[in-house]
Amino acid sequence: MKIEYNLAAEDYIHFNLFHLKHSKTSLKSLYLQRYLSPLFFILVSIVFAIMGDLHLLSTLTPFLVLSILWVIFYPKLFYRHVRKNVQKMFKEGKNDALLGEHTMILMDEGFVESNSTGESKAKWSGIQEVKEDEAYLYLYNSAVSAYIIPKRDLSNQLEIKNYIHSNVKEEAES
Repeated sequence: MKIEYNLAAEDYIHFNLFHLKHSKTSLKSLYLQRYLSPLFFILVSIVFAIMGDLHLLSTLTPFLVLSILWVIFYPKLFYRHVRKNVQKMFKEGKNDALLGEHTMILMDEGFVESNSTGESKAKWSGIQEVKEDEAYLYLYNSAVSAYIIPKRDLSNQLEIKNYIHSNVKEEAES
């Protein structure tokens, strides 16, 4: 079975955001940053009140407001920061191997993925996990990287998904 698709920088940005939103490690980090920072803000206000011999409520109120805003808006800021950093990394150099036209030939033992700079082969046993969202299939070949297949370019999505899932499941059971 042959799949032809085009990958753009936005596809890699989407993958990075997807991965962060589904990674236990990054979710834990986000949780800690989201909730520990406000605690720090409140502690700072208490220290200011004690050191400055100020009324606690007058120093606590602005820091409490800041803490509430932080908890509400920090995830959006975090993901926006990731998006901008990935965009900057793509602008740093040539990305011919990642971007552009790709062809993936699915076979019983694995697949061959080729682009303008070369090709790579993978066995189904090398795929640790298959994940998907509304727009992409991700064939994880490690904990942090995956082959990205945009669904927009697949004419027979269900057939391809079933083929991939059955081969990865078969290898996992072997």
